[in-house]
Order: sequence, then structure tokens, then C-alpha cells
Amino acid sequence: MRQIILDTETTGLDHKQGHRIVEIAAVELNNRQFTGNHFHYYLNPGRDSDEGALQVHGLTTEFLQDKPKFHEISKEFLSFISDAELIIHNAPFDVGFLNHELNLMNLQILGSYCLSITDTLKLAKELHPGKRNNLDALCERYAIDNSKRTLHGALLDAELLAEVYLAMTRGQESLHIELGHSELTQYAVDHLDGCDLKIIVATADEHAQHLAILESIARESNDKCVWKKLEADHRTESS
Repeated sequence: MRQIILDTETTGLDHKQGHRIVEIAAVELNNRQFTGNHFHYYLNPGRDSDEGALQVHGLTTEFLQDKPKFHEISKEFLSFISDAELIIHNAPFDVGFLNHELNLMNLQILGSYCLSITDTLKLAKELHPGKRNNLDALCERYAIDNSKRTLHGALLDAELLAEVYLAMTRGQESLHIELGHSELTQYAVDHLDGCDLKIIVATADEHAQHLAILESIARESNDKCVWKKLEADHRTESS
């Protein structure tokens, strides 16, 4: 499955007030693995950034004046995101700006060019209600090094968000196990026959600790812990 982690920087907070994109970056994942492919441009917005926005990203009018306009990179951008799931933190903000840029070119909205759009801020709020869920807070929560993030930058933020997204959704991964428990047992017997294996049975205390960890993972993943499901399936098959 192809996924694109996307981020933008802008001249201000509201595209309806004429604000534009000054930086756009996208990082590619395939089957939840970094491919090394990315899309990144600084853009000339044709206007100055608000002071507040400038303090966030540090991209001055002088730095951006020789950079391409959005319409010059739009074809390459739309090709890069084609047939992929877009993953964006606070998606309505970035999507609003991108739709504005596309509308100025008389093109269709962003959702017409990709499979779907996932908002990681919405996902984070579902997983961690009542907590801070900005990118820095999520990096801290999932032990992801964001020490290089002194200013907001679209490419660095997209790379960090990709790691955050993988950490947040780890409990949702499919194990792609085609064999049932009994078949796996027979497979092990067939391939390990004759080996002198020492079996160490977990103590009651160790088993209780194992279950406690599964419960903790289930809470953090909104009850999507694969291992807990496998544990329940195993108990059902054993009964």
C-alpha cells in the first residue's frame, strides 16, 4: 500500500485572506516502509509572510523570490500523490491551502487525485483524548527524536510525522499470517523434529505481566491490539 506523508508551510493562517503556500514536502511509504522517495519544493507565494508565520518557518521573501510558483510544480506534485493515501497532520488546514492553489489553476480539488486523506491529528485525539497532540507532543510521546526541529520545515515535519504515524498505528498492522494456530503448531513440529529444545513455561506472575502489557497496548491503540486478539483466539482454540 502506497502512502504519502504531506506537510506545507504558508504565508499565514487563512487562504481566504490571500495567503499562499511557501513550502511543500511529501514523503513516500510503501507497505509501511520508507522508500527514500520524496517531493520537496520551496515556493514563491507572490506576497510577504505574516510576521507570525515568518517566526514559525523563517522563510523570508528574499529567500523565496527566485523559487518556482505553485503552478510550475503542480503537475509533478499531482503525479507524486496519484493513487496514494495522503496522511496529513491537521489535514483541513493543508487541504484548504492546496485546494485554493488548485482552484486558482481551474483544477479539481485535492481528493480527486489521491485515494484518500487521513488526518493524523484526528487520529491522535481519538487515541489520546484530552492530551496535547501537536507534532512535538507526539514525538515526545512516541520517543521520536525531533531535536533538529528548531523551526517548522515541511520536509523535516513530514519525515517526523511519518515516524509518528507508524508508531500510532502499529497496533493496526496486519500480521498476514495465513496459517491457523494448529497449522502453525504442525509446521513447527515438522521443521523442529529431532531438535533438543528446552521449553521454559511462563510463571503465573510473568503471564499476568504479559496480559497487563497487552491491555496497555489496547488502551493506547483504541482497542486495536493485534496481540490481544491473537491471545483471545488462542484461548478459544484451546478450550
